[in-house]
Amino acid sequence: MTPAPNAIEMRGIVKRFPGVLANDQVDFDLRSGEIHALLGENGAGKSTLMNVLAGLYRPDAGAIRVRGQPADLRSPRDAIDRGIGMVHQHFMLVPSQSVTENILLGLDQPRFLMRLPRYEQKVAQLAQDFGLHVDPHCKVWQLSVGEQQRVEILKMLYRGADILIMDEPTAVLAPQEIEDLFHILRSMVAEGTSIVFISHKLGEVMRIADRITVLRKGQVTAAGLMPCETSPADLARLMVGRTVLFHIEKQPVQCGNPVLTVENVSADNDKGLPALRNLSLRVCAGEVLGIAGVAGNGQRELAEVITGLRKCTSGSVKVRGQVMSNRPTRLAIEGGVGHIPEDRREVGSAPNLSITDNLILKSYRKPPIARGLAIDFPAAAQHAQKLKDKYEISAPSVDTAVRFLSGGNLQRVILAREISEGPGLMIAMQPTRGLDVGAIEGVQRLLLDLRHSGTAVLLVSEELDEIIALSDRIAVIYEGQIVGGVEGEVSDEDRACIGLMMTGQYRKQGSEGVDSGRI
Repeated sequence: MTPAPNAIEMRGIVKRFPGVLANDQVDFDLRSGEIHALLGENGAGKSTLMNVLAGLYRPDAGAIRVRGQPADLRSPRDAIDRGIGMVHQHFMLVPSQSVTENILLGLDQPRFLMRLPRYEQKVAQLAQDFGLHVDPHCKVWQLSVGEQQRVEILKMLYRGADILIMDEPTAVLAPQEIEDLFHILRSMVAEGTSIVFISHKLGEVMRIADRITVLRKGQVTAAGLMPCETSPADLARLMVGRTVLFHIEKQPVQCGNPVLTVENVSADNDKGLPALRNLSLRVCAGEVLGIAGVAGNGQRELAEVITGLRKCTSGSVKVRGQVMSNRPTRLAIEGGVGHIPEDRREVGSAPNLSITDNLILKSYRKPPIARGLAIDFPAAAQHAQKLKDKYEISAPSVDTAVRFLSGGNLQRVILAREISEGPGLMIAMQPTRGLDVGAIEGVQRLLLDLRHSGTAVLLVSEELDEIIALSDRIAVIYEGQIVGGVEGEVSDEDRACIGLMMTGQYRKQGSEGVDSGRI
């Protein structure tokens, strides 16, 4: 009996960009009905390889076969016609259109008459079936990053893709939701779907993958490994070429006075609906307060209220006793508030500007960058070069536009800019989302160094392991409220309770009163 052909065969794929060899003679196979994990550092060539498969890039050399047949994938439509769909790490959505309109974009139906309510019902049913809850009526710009990722997944499912490329699909999910997603993926595979699973979470890869391929600097360092043949430590070494520490020792630090005080703050989201509801917390000098929660529960609004990007409807935010709520953002900058936004490309940087321009966005008004009312460009370039070297930003020069940087290098640019200002308070939103294990280790060390230097750090992350590893105290946010918290060492029972609180299934007794205020 002739064996069934592989779902995908990529042979000798070469893709060059100016000054960069992104893929160097890469071979990759995806069998029918399997989950094949693709690992590698940021910039290793994973996304480039999958963009070739998705029809977004044309390879400079090499060949692709889909189910045994040669495939010339000149566009995403060609890929979709072959049943190949990709959920990108950086979303391909139109912000001004609704969820349903984004899902329908590019389809042949509806052709002439748009009966939007009918399609909204279909999208809502699909979302319910797969546990990917999102309002089909909402405009994309009104959604959190996590909700936007759910739209991308729904978009591919709606198109009936049976070869699915998933780039960091669990980055915005709570532990229980990750379990649900894995159950869904296994069900899809049982029905014949083939999945490429791009992830930096080695534990998840070991659990979900049937086979694993590792890229480093555009080349394959391991192909088709079975999880039983390797370990997370071995995979990390294959990815980054060195031993990676999975647990960073956190030195004890004596906390100082409160730096950030949030008292009974309420605020609306972009839809005009309540996002924060009488929320109170405090962060002291030299400590990390971790905010655990599923995307869309008020984390973004909380960070924006603190940094002056959003007005609150009641309550107050104080930094070192100075009122910051409903005041200009520049006041927060001058008050020593650093901000690492969750959306590093659209909010945290100016993509078309150079590394130099992005690194001086907070310091261009002050000497030595400022010379009177003008900018001293040689001084700015010198400042940028020092930060580029210190933070190991990989780029041809400081004149490179940041849109050409990998996610990890762009995050280093943002960290360099924010940390170099010597903040007294750092708001870190999803600081390691989408980063490889080596970059994650570096970012976490920088945050702990800030803590050690006396900076107050408010860490917002959907990575429960990261929250537990870095935080001195943990607060759980659900529907705009602090519903509980943990101080000190986190037991297995505490971890389980945190996961339940993140999904609204459990509220710590007394969390609405005194305990909430203490957090």
